Amino acid sequence: MCKKLLSLLLCALPGFVSAVAPEDAVPLADPFILCENGVYYAYGTSSPDGIAVLVSDDLKHWYYPYGRADYLALDKADSFGDHWFWAPEVYHIGDTYYMYYSAEERICVAEARSPLGPFVQAEKRPMLDEPGIDNTLFIDRDGTPYLFWVRFRSGNEIWMAQLERDYKTLKPATERFCARMWQEWERVWPSVNEGPFVIERDGVYYMTYSANSYESPKYGIGCATARKITGPWTKYEDNPVLQSPGGLVGVGHHAVFRDRKGRLRVVFHSHYADGVIHPRIMHITDLQFRKRPGLSRKLEISPRYFTPRLIPSKRPKFIASQKNDD
Repeated sequence: MCKKLLSLLLCALPGFVSAVAPEDAVPLADPFILCENGVYYAYGTSSPDGIAVLVSDDLKHWYYPYGRADYLALDKADSFGDHWFWAPEVYHIGDTYYMYYSAEERICVAEARSPLGPFVQAEKRPMLDEPGIDNTLFIDRDGTPYLFWVRFRSGNEIWMAQLERDYKTLKPATERFCARMWQEWERVWPSVNEGPFVIERDGVYYMTYSANSYESPKYGIGCATARKITGPWTKYEDNPVLQSPGGLVGVGHHAVFRDRKGRLRVVFHSHYADGVIHPRIMHITDLQFRKRPGLSRKLEISPRYFTPRLIPSKRPKFIASQKNDD
């Protein structure tokens, strides 16, 4: 009865679409979703021992692979680092899946032949021998790969560099500064710009990012644009583009993906509840580019999100079995 009443109250909030109690939601922070052959794979920050993955065929209901709650796409035994496995993203290039993530506040990349892993570092070392987090891949229209990530300089700053065609090695002398805290809304918990994600539309580069500490209820998502991938980046004057939708708090560290119908979606996390940060939980909403006379299209993230549900007790039937499956 109490849960039903809570659901009705939540549905009445502006921007709220689906009512899923926090204890039934997907406990992934810094989430990323890959759509591959009609199956969705969600990766995120959750395990002290590596990187977890969940699977879905509809975005609304998520399952542990093979019914195993302990399943890891990347195990720390196969990677640099012993702890702090954060913010994974997975990209399918050729016949290889590349996972970009951080471990012990060092940016890393691992490889696999399946989106379920196992992701392995042939050489267990970070991409850079300096502190950094939140590395994300962008491949331009001409096929040139770039890495965006966060450096700890004057607070958390966003930087970028070109990658070699192995998608793992930073090309010398290509590092560029992108953004740091400089807007008023970002000063609630200075000094943080992090979690970058870059997409391109009609020759304009859009970098969405998170500002304020993830611990802050006022964590939110901003957007900056550039005419060249190397910048300079100009932030929207009316940032943030998403903050506290439908009463959520601590909203941020997102990723953009296309669903099976080709629609642009955004996956992001929030605090577990107001006043309770952990475990952070996953939500999904829509992204669109609105036309503006004489100007580039405006990136907009809808406040009408939905909260996926974790189905822990069922074994999904839409992914193939593995030989070592118990």
